[in-house]
Amino acid sequence: MSASLPFFRYHPDPLASGSIFAAAETCACCKRNRGWIYTATFYTAHEVNGRFCPWCIADGSAAERFAGEVADSYGLDGVSEDVLHEVTRRTPGFHAWQDPHWLVHGQDAAAFVGEVGYTELAAHPESLDQLQTDIRLDGWYDENQLEHFLAHLGDGATAMLFRCTVCGTHLAYADAS
Repeated sequence: MSASLPFFRYHPDPLASGSIFAAAETCACCKRNRGWIYTATFYTAHEVNGRFCPWCIADGSAAERFAGEVADSYGLDGVSEDVLHEVTRRTPGFHAWQDPHWLVHGQDAAAFVGEVGYTELAAHPESLDQLQTDIRLDGWYDENQLEHFLAHLGDGATAMLFRCTVCGTHLAYADAS
C-alpha cells in the first residue's frame, strides 16, 4: 500500500467520505495496483472497465484518457476555469442519493467535508442557517415541517457539508433518497 495519498484541496479527506478506500484493485487508467481505489462518480461517454486510483484522479490522467469528469460542474457557477477543471477533472467526487454538486463561496469552490446529520450540521450554525434559507426558497414555508425535516436528517435525507477554502465558512445542501 502506498504511504500517502495525493492531497485534494477541494476534497481533503476522501477516505472519511468513502470516496476512496483501501483495495487491492488495478486502476483502469494506469493499470497499477496502488492499494487505494476511487469509488464515487465518473461521467463519460466511454466504457470504463474498472475504477481509478487516486493518483490518476489527482493528475487528471483518468479524466483525460476517458474524456470524462470525476465531478459534475453543476453548482460551480462563477469560479475560474482553473478551479472548474480542478474540481471536475482532478478532485474525487462523493456519493449522494441525487446527483452530487459542488458548492461555491467567494467565487471559489468549497471543500467537501462530508455527509452529515443534524447534530454535525448544528455544530456549524452558518451552514444550518444557509440550508434553512435554501429550503425556504425551494418552497418549504411551514416552519414545523422544516424543523422536523432538519431534525431527522439521516432518515432518508442527509446534508452535504462543505467549507470555504478562503474564510472557513461552512455551507450545506440537503440530499434525499
